[in-house]
Amino acid sequence: MRSIKTYMSITTLVPVCLLLLCTSARLQAEKGPNIILVMADDQGWGQVGYNGHPHLKTPHLDAMAASGIRFDRFYAAGPVCSPTRASVLTGRSPVRTGVPTHGCNLRLPEKTLPQALKDAGYATALFGKWHLNGVRGAGVPVLGEDPHHPGQYGFGEWLAVTNYFDNNPLMSRNGKFENFKGDSSDIVVSEALTFMARQREAGFPFLAVIWYGSPHFPWEASEEDHLDVPDERLGHHLGEIVALDRSIGALRKGLRDLGIEKDTLIWYCSDNGGLDIDPNACGHLREHKGSVFEGGIRVPGIIEWPGRIEPMITDFAASTMDIMPTIVDLLDLPEGSQMAVRDGESLLAFFHGRTPIRERPIPFVFLKQAALIDGDYKLVSENAGKEDQWKLYDIKDDPGETNDVSTDLPERFERMKSQMHAAIRSIEASANGKDYREGTVLGPGRRKFWYEMEEYQPHFDTFFKRPEYERNERKVPEALRVK
Repeated sequence: MRSIKTYMSITTLVPVCLLLLCTSARLQAEKGPNIILVMADDQGWGQVGYNGHPHLKTPHLDAMAASGIRFDRFYAAGPVCSPTRASVLTGRSPVRTGVPTHGCNLRLPEKTLPQALKDAGYATALFGKWHLNGVRGAGVPVLGEDPHHPGQYGFGEWLAVTNYFDNNPLMSRNGKFENFKGDSSDIVVSEALTFMARQREAGFPFLAVIWYGSPHFPWEASEEDHLDVPDERLGHHLGEIVALDRSIGALRKGLRDLGIEKDTLIWYCSDNGGLDIDPNACGHLREHKGSVFEGGIRVPGIIEWPGRIEPMITDFAASTMDIMPTIVDLLDLPEGSQMAVRDGESLLAFFHGRTPIRERPIPFVFLKQAALIDGDYKLVSENAGKEDQWKLYDIKDDPGETNDVSTDLPERFERMKSQMHAAIRSIEASANGKDYREGTVLGPGRRKFWYEMEEYQPHFDTFFKRPEYERNERKVPEALRVK
């Protein structure tokens, strides 16, 4: 009889304990808003209506910018895609994290934003381009056994491809391949909204990361979205932004339909500057993707949180490295949520109608190039290893970076060079593993084309029947050719 009473006691207590645990988790999670991070792929600073593009209309991005914080000087941490993505997830210069250029894997010891939010009771999900697993080439589905899939960095759910993707994509949902029909921007937003609806029903806040494949090559706009310009390829390229903008409208409407728009913060940007296929991609800025001059790193930047953030336009210099520190500060997450050494700073003051004060200049390191932004001034070198290659620009008065003012401002020039050299030394130390518990980097990184990887060999037959991959069949090494 005694044993029966014990059994009944346990069966009664277990549901109560589970209920208490779930209630506790929900109460913890309800302290913060939903977070949506949206990133375009190769959208230039000038490729939004509100920055005056002569052909392109972006009514939904324009509306978002008008109702939130519009950053006229928002910077991608790198002038190509993977580095900037690493910076979003870590708040650090991408070189520190093992991602000095595109197609490198983010190191596993890094502390990431999705991990921090997951620990705080958030549901976390990624939709779209990943490109942080060291796999190059046109985007293919991320493998479930990939040691660097999104789940390894804190995403509880993911629908992802390794790199850029376009219409009718083949994607991976937590490791299982799925075919989709339609525009890629519409698809990832629709899937993200389904995830958000589930979390709303469950009562948990969420982090949803939406990383578009547009307007990156191969530029395949629908007939409806294609713009009528003399260059047909440009018409497709701009048409992809038309579709992307439409999906932003669907996202914002979806939040209103779910009744959670006032509980949700959206942060929008691009992963790097625009492409030279569009003469207006970067507006009046110098250079394009691949350069640390303004055209390569200054991108559209918007934060919207209806009812919580007052609309404003600011020329305060901010970057993708600021995203994680800002959210950690907003949610008052533990200091240990982030790496101790980081380059981003919290922008939370903006949410209260004030302009933040940066404690340090913003560093940019990309291959041989480097730059440092300190307020209105920018130090730039296309070959940082040579002392005589540095130039100084007044970005406020000279956004096109045409007039080197280093001889006019020698003290500032020398000070910023000293700060840049210190930043480079610190970034190189991190790249060598100084910030990790072991004090070194354990194991080699990966940067390899998927068609050269044994892991993808079982899928070659499927891939090479698809138009987006068929041109890669001839590049397969002999040892991996399917007989």
